[in-house]
Amino acid sequence: MPRLFGTDGVRGVANQELTPKMALDLGEAAARVLGKDHTGEGRKRALVGRDTRVSGDFLSSALAAGMSAGGFDVIDVGVIPTPGLAYLSTQLNVDFAGIVSASHNPMIYNGIKFFARGGFKLSDEKEDQIEAILGQDWQRPTGKNVGRIHHDSQTPTQMYREHIVRSATSQDPAPLKGLRIVVDCANGATSAVAPDVLREAGAEVIVINASPDGYNINENAGSMHPEQLQAMVVAAKADMGVACDGDADRCLAVDGKGNLVNGDQIMGILARALKNEGKLNHDTLVVTIMSNLGLKLALRDMGIKTVQTAVGDRYVLEEMLAHDYTLGGEQSGHVINRQFATTGDGTLTALTLAHEVCKSGKSLEELAADFPQLPQELINVRVPRKNEANTDPEIRKAVEEQEKVLGETGRVVLRASGTEPLVRVMVEAASDEQATEVAQKLAAVVADRLA
Repeated sequence: MPRLFGTDGVRGVANQELTPKMALDLGEAAARVLGKDHTGEGRKRALVGRDTRVSGDFLSSALAAGMSAGGFDVIDVGVIPTPGLAYLSTQLNVDFAGIVSASHNPMIYNGIKFFARGGFKLSDEKEDQIEAILGQDWQRPTGKNVGRIHHDSQTPTQMYREHIVRSATSQDPAPLKGLRIVVDCANGATSAVAPDVLREAGAEVIVINASPDGYNINENAGSMHPEQLQAMVVAAKADMGVACDGDADRCLAVDGKGNLVNGDQIMGILARALKNEGKLNHDTLVVTIMSNLGLKLALRDMGIKTVQTAVGDRYVLEEMLAHDYTLGGEQSGHVINRQFATTGDGTLTALTLAHEVCKSGKSLEELAADFPQLPQELINVRVPRKNEANTDPEIRKAVEEQEKVLGETGRVVLRASGTEPLVRVMVEAASDEQATEVAQKLAAVVADRLA
């Protein structure tokens, strides 16, 4: 039986795979497991938040109900970016927090992920413990031992907003003065945060896709669909643009000419800036197996080392914590800056990247040009048996054959999606044509073998 928790929490089609009962059971099981870590006197406390999907209404209510039934007093903060809930869990001294969000996925999906005390995503071990007792009967608390649910969306959101602004304005009250920036909020959780944060930092802000109605999250908008942002940056003659996803834990950018600047290039820009300031611990950036070889080669020439992890920003963070690294992230736009956050934060990334543009006196196009990307092709293959991608003998044989063709000028990565029934086939090569050809060949083999 496949593991319930994927790369980033539990996800599925809302009200079909991810039902209110599942949310209730997850809240209760998480309360049982994470309640064991409660220290000190006083009642156990937890947070619940969500993104702007319509299904978040009933799923967050069910999650909070499970937590309170498990003996926790719960503060429901309503719609908030995922990194905002992680930050609040550190500031409000709660035992754990649960966010209802499917991040960049289409509106029909939803998900649940948890943060332990201190704002850190759960380890595989903790997730397995929750899954092991999911739906089990147990001696539930009664009377004064059950929890209360309190709703407060205004105060926590303002705390998070002020934290983000402070991260860039401690030395200069208006570090982005003179910068014109377009921000695409994906009709998601940062719609009421990112525009205000950038304005407070001094930028002239043009906002698109910041009118969530419960149904339009990520729809032809945000980091997964940057085409509208690219066109708007050019039309508005803006200096740059930034795009978050639905729960705002990732950010991609667009330069003044409308060119996309991906997560690898953003990390490169920020890593170099931190190194020049003496703030990049061990002169090292943590990346995943999906990061482009071009980033690693460029950083090497700048005296910056790279350490590689599995896909998932929680694995990046685990490596950062284990060896005291400052910066890490993913090509998709998850960027973790440990000075200010415990998880990927799209709003924070947008602010710090814009700040670097202003400090450097260079355009985003000029900064990104120092981190050229080798040609890369990514094909998502929808298959029912995704977890066999790296064990099927015929697929492995096909990969080995193509790796010989690529030689030292490229590489192949096959990865089962942690949230969807997909196998991601990624190929880097010396030319666009070769990358596309090899990726298409391997995608065909994957589709045939895992059908």
